[in-house]
Order: sequence, then structure tokens, then C-alpha cells
Amino acid sequence: MFTEEEHRKVQEIRSHYPTAQAAVMSVLHLYQDKYGYISFEGMQYVAELLEIPVEHVLGVVTFYEMYHDHPIGKFHLQVCTNVSCLLRDSDTVLETISKRLGIAPGETTDDGTFTVTEVECLGSCGTAPMMSVNKEYKENLTPEKINEIIDALLAS
Repeated sequence: MFTEEEHRKVQEIRSHYPTAQAAVMSVLHLYQDKYGYISFEGMQYVAELLEIPVEHVLGVVTFYEMYHDHPIGKFHLQVCTNVSCLLRDSDTVLETISKRLGIAPGETTDDGTFTVTEVECLGSCGTAPMMSVNKEYKENLTPEKINEIIDALLAS
């Protein structure tokens, strides 16, 4: 599934860690960046590459919010709803997005453009409420800012 160059990248990643198991997160990122998500077959492939149990890879993929075990939209809107964001009205962020896109958290638009996910913490408490759009932080959100962000994504 990986090209020869990607195999070299796996070996380079592996060289930075004391064990193959410690390299799993970086290799999973490489896989997800290529395929958009990590299927069970992808988990098996990564386990074979690193010569570690597939159960370990499965545990990592299902534990961390950053990995997806199913296809997601072109734009992944991850809305933080932890304490700092909740106190600064993250409920309004989710409500605005849901109304605008016609989907609830955990869903993807029919055209596959947007997926909305509620996440526990993105580590940007000082700029709450916030969300990540394909790993890019959007902070100090208001309904107006959210609609501007969605308009810009639709125009891209």
C-alpha cells in the first residue's frame, strides 16, 4: 500500500524511536494522510510494517481523536466542547455549524464535503471557543466567523 519512498519514510520514522511500537502514531499519520482514514485493513498493514500486534494499532486508532477509522468529509470540523470552550459558548458553535450544514456532530454532509465532530480538547483554551478545520485552528469563534469560514471553504 505504501510506495518505495513511503517505506523509506517509515524506516526513517522508526529510526527515531527506541521500539517499533513507539513509532506507531507517526506511521499512522503517514497512512491517514495518504488515504484519508485508517481502515481495519490499514491497521493490519501498519501492524505488519512495524511488526507489532494489530490490537495495539487498533487501540491507538480508537483512542485518539486525530485518527479516523471511517471516511470523513473533505473538510473536517472538529469542535472543542471541553470546559473552557463550553464556558465560552461552544454549544453555539456546534448549533451554528449544524444548522448551516444540516448535519449533527458525528455526521458527514451527503456530498462528502463536511464532517463535524465534537471533541474533548484541542488545547487552545485561551482562544475559546474554537475548532480545528483539517488541523488548522479557528479561534475566538462567533456565529458570523463560523459562517465566513464555511463560505471560504465552499469557495475553495
